[in-house]
Amino acid sequence: MLFNSYIFIFAFLPITFFGYFYLNKKRLTEAAKAFLVFASLFFYSWWNIAYLPIILVSMLFNYVVGVSLANTKEQTKINKRSLLTLGIVANVALLGYFKYADFLIENINILVNGHTPLLHLALPLAISFFTFQQIAYLVDSYRGETKEYDFLNYANFVTFFPQLIAGPIVHHAEMMPQFIKQRNKIKNDKNIAMGIFIFSIGLFKKVVIADSFAVWATQGFDVAQTLNLLEAWVTSLSYTFQLYFDFSGYTDMAIGAALLFNIHLPINFNSPYKATSIQDFWRRWHITLSRFLRDYIYIPLGGNRKGNFRTYTNLMTTFIIGGIWHGAGWTFVFWGFLHGIALVVQKIWHQLGFKMHTVFAWFITFNFLNIAWVFFRAKEWDDAHKVLSAMFHLDNIVLSEAWSHSLAFLSTYGIHFGAFLQHVNGGKHTLAWILFAFILTLTFKNSMQQLKDFNINIKTLLLAVILFTSSILSLSKVSEFLYFNF
Repeated sequence: MLFNSYIFIFAFLPITFFGYFYLNKKRLTEAAKAFLVFASLFFYSWWNIAYLPIILVSMLFNYVVGVSLANTKEQTKINKRSLLTLGIVANVALLGYFKYADFLIENINILVNGHTPLLHLALPLAISFFTFQQIAYLVDSYRGETKEYDFLNYANFVTFFPQLIAGPIVHHAEMMPQFIKQRNKIKNDKNIAMGIFIFSIGLFKKVVIADSFAVWATQGFDVAQTLNLLEAWVTSLSYTFQLYFDFSGYTDMAIGAALLFNIHLPINFNSPYKATSIQDFWRRWHITLSRFLRDYIYIPLGGNRKGNFRTYTNLMTTFIIGGIWHGAGWTFVFWGFLHGIALVVQKIWHQLGFKMHTVFAWFITFNFLNIAWVFFRAKEWDDAHKVLSAMFHLDNIVLSEAWSHSLAFLSTYGIHFGAFLQHVNGGKHTLAWILFAFILTLTFKNSMQQLKDFNINIKTLLLAVILFTSSILSLSKVSEFLYFNF
């Protein structure tokens, strides 16, 4: 079930909302929690009920292991560590089997010239997210940072439908206490108003903005056989903005839907395209994933505590793992490798005492991100090569035929006039959309800043109505969120 669908907006969400608070009003607290778990599992099963046993088994296994870790005495530290290892290995094995088995078989076949048939496994929805979330829970339980909660609370922690499919990746300490707080079981008018407001912003981001850019990005990457310079830049920038508005839109809708139930999800985006360095970007983009990679991979590997070479190695390892987490393909690995290299270069730059003007730092950072996203989006290496080679092929510039008279002198420099952005099905309006996206991401307050300054008044009501109405009128086709693939 998609957030951006009529059935979710006009049926599932209101039924779940009223059912949950009705049961709480009747003091049927356990029934209310069970109802929310059931609704979340129904939401999850909507795509394919075959996924349901996987998340149920994963959830039950991790709950038992987590409670065991939290209750294990200090004198059995070896057993405790073994239990943690078992839990992590089981989670990684589950994720690895469904997500990476065919990728591994393909590469082994190439190496040994083998013919082992692929398994063609369907990737269970959200497995990357709920696996990382539960690994974090196990580690925190091992560290003695969790308390023993009942299974329904834990089930809500894992399956709570606003964050289940594509995050944010939440900690038990952020979520589990909220499910047992008594005042959260009563409807809160301000939270409802804030939730609808931020949900409307996210819906607009996805349906109106991201899906508009998706047309040009898909055409450039997947359909066009060749691209000229402007078409290649439009293709890459379209995906850069599609991904931002798609994923941040999902996160806004998740935060908004959760607020209806008096649950506060952590911020996951903080104007990442305003970043002036790669480190700054990762403090702003997919913040909960960055936090997981830092706390459960980078720091346990040694972080920056064991010398420069070890720090660089740890950074590279962390971001290559981050790349693999996004998808089973060498383009994802290379994308993670690029970000690791960029962070190493940045650290060396700072250690040498160099500085850069803010505007120039932003320009370099954004263009690095835009180029790296090409590998993230490309299905094959050839797709990435097609786009990147055209982006820097200066003798292949085609401008609109309408400009041929006023700009005729450019012909002497090898610039041609003809069908403008033909291979990406674009036009002058495409450039207007790209300019609009730059202005929106660089100069406007982001969603969380809007939420922080939120007041119930005519202005916010009117804005929410306009965004919501224009989004509903644009729900003409099924459009999944990009991070559903990861």
